[in-house]
Amino acid sequence: MKVLVTGGAGFVGSHVAEYYAEEGEEVTVLDNFSRADLLDQEIQRPKYNWNYLQKNYDIEFVQGDIRNRVDVVEVAKGIDAIVHTAAQTAVTSSLKDPRSDFQVNALGTFNILEAAKEENAAVVFCSTNKVYGSNVNDIPVEERDKRYTFSDSSFKDGIPEDFPIDHCEHTPYGCSKLVGDLYVQDYAERNEIDAAVFRMSCICGPRQFGVEDQGWVAWFALATLLNKPITIYGNGKQVRDILYVSDLVAAFDSYLERRDEINGGVFNIGGGPSNTLSLLELIEILERETGKEPDIKYDDWRPGDQKVYISDISRANDMLNWEPNIEPEDGTKKVVNWIEENRDLFS
Repeated sequence: MKVLVTGGAGFVGSHVAEYYAEEGEEVTVLDNFSRADLLDQEIQRPKYNWNYLQKNYDIEFVQGDIRNRVDVVEVAKGIDAIVHTAAQTAVTSSLKDPRSDFQVNALGTFNILEAAKEENAAVVFCSTNKVYGSNVNDIPVEERDKRYTFSDSSFKDGIPEDFPIDHCEHTPYGCSKLVGDLYVQDYAERNEIDAAVFRMSCICGPRQFGVEDQGWVAWFALATLLNKPITIYGNGKQVRDILYVSDLVAAFDSYLERRDEINGGVFNIGGGPSNTLSLLELIEILERETGKEPDIKYDDWRPGDQKVYISDISRANDMLNWEPNIEPEDGTKKVVNWIEENRDLFS
């Protein structure tokens, strides 16, 4: 199988590329190294994942931009499957520059779909739980000592794929990802291509260069180890389900293996109700693992923040025969170990 990974020099994309290279597939990576610019701050070692893959695997590397139709058409020639991880990933950046956010997440995805159609290639699209917008905050929650929980038993398994997306605030990031999400669904429903949407919750793992705006598990771990201040927006009791990156890649691969049986699909993908953490609970894990007390301050809630988001992963369980294998505490330990082993990357 010939696999194209867009955003393959990023966190998730590099793990996808690594997985398929180890499986003996023919892998091409497309990336434009724009993450630092999109997040409006310096990202340490922006080509680290690219260099890591190039050093360890026989992968074709193409520097190009998904916003450029010519780049996409050229790199997609002869491809069997596209795992589309390239994106503008931060809510804060979308508020500052909604045009760039739209061009990357909406137009870029459209370009990928058109190229996939020409090559009869399957598409895996990395969407986000932010497509549900502030409707998630309309679910009643109960405030406990260190976390919020849904108090409505209808959501004991988390947020399902048919949860409403209308009549609420989304943020530009939520809107642009939803545009791409809907386009992928449409192309699949009209049998233009085989495609699936994965609405991701919080993903963590090694080679994740977390920053305050994106990748909070990695950012909290990095800040704790390097004695950097951590700002918690809100009270720290907000909860997310956590998924280790190798479990995410396994879900992608399970879809690609079953794509002839599944006519498209939308999957909420995360750790599910058994694999959740609040910010305060993550801080406790980091204190135990590092022996250090993070430097924490608190600030107001940010636009688009959800008090609780937990993915209902039952559809992925049933249709993809998939479930998470790595628990959040174990995943956090792996992140801490990777940072400790690679301190020179952050000096």
